[in-house]
Amino acid sequence: MLRGVGAVLRRAASGGGGQTPGQGPESARPQPQPLEPSLLGFLVCPLSKRPLRYEEATNELVNDELGIAYPIIDGIPNMVPEAARTTKKKPPAEDSKQP
Repeated sequence: MLRGVGAVLRRAASGGGGQTPGQGPESARPQPQPLEPSLLGFLVCPLSKRPLRYEEATNELVNDELGIAYPIIDGIPNMVPEAARTTKKKPPAEDSKQP
């Protein structure tokens, strides 16, 4: 089952859609590569171990529970917690869960 993930990652990393230097007008910027939909079944947040939601508008993987979003760069999710940005939603306060 993981062999398929490796193939998807290799295809996303090599594939394209982006222009190589010297091609096209200088003002043209390559569109961000979206996430391969089949990866969503395998990827979880490294902090909470919960599933992530793909946000097409920002090309990010979002953890609504923690209020963070991981960027997708050239079709590859950057799942390093330090690379995540805080979303507008605030996560629930730790103190509110008193037994």
